[in-house]
Amino acid sequence: MARLENKVAIITGAASGMGRATAELFAREGATIAVTDADVDRGEETARAIISAGGVARFWELDVSNENSVRTVVGDVVAHFGKLDVLINCAGIIGVDKPTHEVSEEEWDALFAVDVKGVFFATKHVIPHLIDNGGGSIVNFSSIYGMVGNDEFTPYHVAKGAVTMQTKQDAASYGRYNIRVNSVHPSTVLTPLVEGIASAYKGGLPAYEKMMTANQSIRRLGRPIEVAYAVLYLASDEASWVTGVSLPLDGGYTAR
Repeated sequence: MARLENKVAIITGAASGMGRATAELFAREGATIAVTDADVDRGEETARAIISAGGVARFWELDVSNENSVRTVVGDVVAHFGKLDVLINCAGIIGVDKPTHEVSEEEWDALFAVDVKGVFFATKHVIPHLIDNGGGSIVNFSSIYGMVGNDEFTPYHVAKGAVTMQTKQDAASYGRYNIRVNSVHPSTVLTPLVEGIASAYKGGLPAYEKMMTANQSIRRLGRPIEVAYAVLYLASDEASWVTGVSLPLDGGYTAR
């Protein structure tokens, strides 16, 4: 039996990168996928790819920073598929690379609107349906920089710290309803965004990978599918006694 047989999952940020890899893996493992993203073209492409491979999926345009958009899409997904079992909060932006004293209020708010409020809104509107369903699983995408600090991208790292704490708070609050809430914490993963950054780096991808993984035990960049398999475990019934966990996916970065 497939690991997510008969499960219905909403995945935010599913148009590309780790979100798309997760959506495609979940579909191969038997889940019905609500592909959601602000990028309509690539989101529809993800849904078509799943369907072409024999899976079940439909795309919804979603702005996670807009509560009405989230409320409407969650309601439509449940009405269309009949229930909801899993929420994957993957949507996020990286924002500006500035230290605290240089960040404007507008830059801070723009980042938090997606990376923090997006998780809050999706969780808020999914929880009642999971309660009605008798339980379910939420997996939030944080970052290794939701666990440790460094001197880059301050707003992003603070936002991921908020996601880490939201995960623990919701795990503590909703276990009584058989709802599990966990977070994954990737280091640098070779997504299309990172590929673009690496190609522009002096020396290309090999030099970029060497620089970015110098503090890791396994000195290579992660792959989206490697993250997706960790998310799959947390979403599945195999993890039925696992909640409130912050799982690093970082080649050993936080072990050193």
